[in-house]
Amino acid sequence: MEAQKSVPLNRLKLGATGRVGVLLPDARSRGRLADLGIVYGTEIRLLYKSPSGDPSAYLVRGAVIALRADTAEKILMF
Repeated sequence: MEAQKSVPLNRLKLGATGRVGVLLPDARSRGRLADLGIVYGTEIRLLYKSPSGDPSAYLVRGAVIALRADTAEKILMF
């Protein structure tokens, strides 16, 4: 069986969808992300990227949420 490859959330391509595999942020950020519904197994789709690339808008559990690249890179998707 082949292991699933994980990719940071900020590297998803526009319109791509993935599921949260691992959260790397510190305890404070982890709690904030959980409040937003970003927990293991959550499906997230990249909707928009700002012209500068930061922040980006993601569809999470029916809500559009903007995340900065430094936060998104700590959310590993599969």
